[in-house]
Amino acid sequence: MKRVALGLLCAAALLYALATALQSRHPAWGYVAAFAEAAMVGGIADWFAVTALFSHPLGLPIPHTAIIPANKDRIGAKLAGFFCNNFLSTPQVLAKLAQFDPAARLAGWLSRPERAEQLGGHLVAAVRYGLSAFDDARVREFLGRMAAAGLAQVDLSRLAAQALDALTADGRHQALVDELLLQLVSVVEGEETQARITEAIAREVKALRYIGLDQVAARAASRRVVAAVVRTIAEMAADPAHPLRLRFDAFRSDFVQRLRTDPEFQRRGEAIRADLQAHPALGDYLHGLWSELLDWLLDDLGRTDSSIRQRLVGMAGALGERLAADEPMRRWINEQIVEAAPRAIDRYREDIRRYIVERVETWNTDEMTAELESHIGRDLQFIRVNGTLVGGLVGLGIHAATNLL
Repeated sequence: MKRVALGLLCAAALLYALATALQSRHPAWGYVAAFAEAAMVGGIADWFAVTALFSHPLGLPIPHTAIIPANKDRIGAKLAGFFCNNFLSTPQVLAKLAQFDPAARLAGWLSRPERAEQLGGHLVAAVRYGLSAFDDARVREFLGRMAAAGLAQVDLSRLAAQALDALTADGRHQALVDELLLQLVSVVEGEETQARITEAIAREVKALRYIGLDQVAARAASRRVVAAVVRTIAEMAADPAHPLRLRFDAFRSDFVQRLRTDPEFQRRGEAIRADLQAHPALGDYLHGLWSELLDWLLDDLGRTDSSIRQRLVGMAGALGERLAADEPMRRWINEQIVEAAPRAIDRYREDIRRYIVERVETWNTDEMTAELESHIGRDLQFIRVNGTLVGGLVGLGIHAATNLL
């Protein structure tokens, strides 16, 4: 296009020279000369304008030329502002999210078996890569040191107290106590338990053995013992305020308090912790456990019938189907995205703006100028062509109007 524009300018110059030479022979040549002269002016003026965008015309440092290289950073800032204001404004993004319906698209994507397989393949590949990276002696040593350091920070007695307190707070343990009491009743009423009680009593009543009444007395006594035990346990299960249950609760509270405050309990906890830290078996156990876990996972993930992969694929497909069938859940997901989007947009919009500005600032000026010229230069050369032709027509009109007047 540069050659076309330059050729047209040269043609106008040749036409001007020819018309000027023949102007005395016929008045029409004056019109031709005016056309060619104005065409040259228009072509040269537009060449100057187009060239001034990217460089100094003829290498001369004329003011307000080489506009793009001289204003590269300002162009980057304006470009960033244009992009953020016109593509990342909060109302525009929210409107696009409302049209996009991300929950429905996610459900449809996951519901397709090939997509679930694809997702499972990606997850398996990522997990295998991560496991391979972790299968390193340095990682194992690091985990051992972390475990030892973490154990050193643990107050075992206080931790046990907090665990027991959490497990028994608000009477959570009462249901477990009830279940244990019922299981105890079933054990005591069992034939095997009664037989053992009978045998134990029979051994004690030796005097009756000589007259053959030891087993009879033992069975009668065992029935009484079992009945008494069952009656006591039933009373405990039926009455939350039973004295024995209250004694158990009091013991539990006292034990938790001692775990928290008793120096002897704390000393024992520290001794146990020190023994664990000093024992070489702890490090060997952790290393062995880590190695076995990695080996099992890598072996499973490496098989074509990997159970982990099948579970991942099944979970992805089931999730898609459930989302597709659950309109309230999809609406909730969309609402959460729309609610969170403004904060994310406001948070990252300026980061994106700064990134664009910094990226443009790091561009090489010559490379950026050449890249821009290669993309829009063809259209700019049409300006030169149009300037030559339009300039010629304007010059012809001016010459005609002058002669007419």
